[in-house]
Amino acid sequence: MKVKSILVTQPKPETEKSPYFDLAKKYNLKIDFRSFIHVEGIQAQEFRKQKVNLLDYSAVVLTSKHAADHFFRICTEMRITDVERFKYFCISESTAYYLQKYVQFRKRKIFFGKSTINDLMDLIKKHRKEKFIVPCSDVHKQEIADTLSENSIDFEKAVIYKTVCSDLSDLAKVNYDMLVFFSPSGITSLFKNFPKFKQNNTRIAAFGATTSLAVTDAGLKLDIKAPVPEAPSMTMAIEQYVKKVNK
Repeated sequence: MKVKSILVTQPKPETEKSPYFDLAKKYNLKIDFRSFIHVEGIQAQEFRKQKVNLLDYSAVVLTSKHAADHFFRICTEMRITDVERFKYFCISESTAYYLQKYVQFRKRKIFFGKSTINDLMDLIKKHRKEKFIVPCSDVHKQEIADTLSENSIDFEKAVIYKTVCSDLSDLAKVNYDMLVFFSPSGITSLFKNFPKFKQNNTRIAAFGATTSLAVTDAGLKLDIKAPVPEAPSMTMAIEQYVKKVNK
């Protein structure tokens, strides 16, 4: 069966240069975007139960803009006003420059990698005397903690926001030829919103090994998997599939 409509379970791209728009135009596809999950901040009262004192730490590892927003929010709620006291180690350059929303950008205080924790490790190891705090969601990858532990870095995780399922009730009577997922939480949200969901002819695309596993564990058929050597991005994997079935 041909693919004519696709629902990407992420927010709509902020720029028109997204490859999804190119894909839609090239193959005359209807591509919609809708977040199946969103994040909510953990309040100071709940945070205190973790018995983590932010002032005991001198450096912060930030993995996303969400992590940055909620770290500075929790600092405000905990009445920590001297946020310039910390050194910030950001997973990417875009996250590092985003910090200008909260602190003055200083090279001796803000460091960044290319996109992974491994990129950042050389910088972190140069500052191994620091005591690191890693703000994170209740649902997070273990890779960062494992990498820091393997390199004998003094650190602690702090859950400051949580991933929750979005309300998708308005999609109850809407059908798409393909659903595209990027996290196991997206699959959880699908079934929380639609417990009786039947795949039928709907194609499922998944990005990442854990997302792919969540698809099959839920009893669904995985039609498109990325990244793979021949398709390192989700849009490339979708295009290869569409090209084949839309002949």
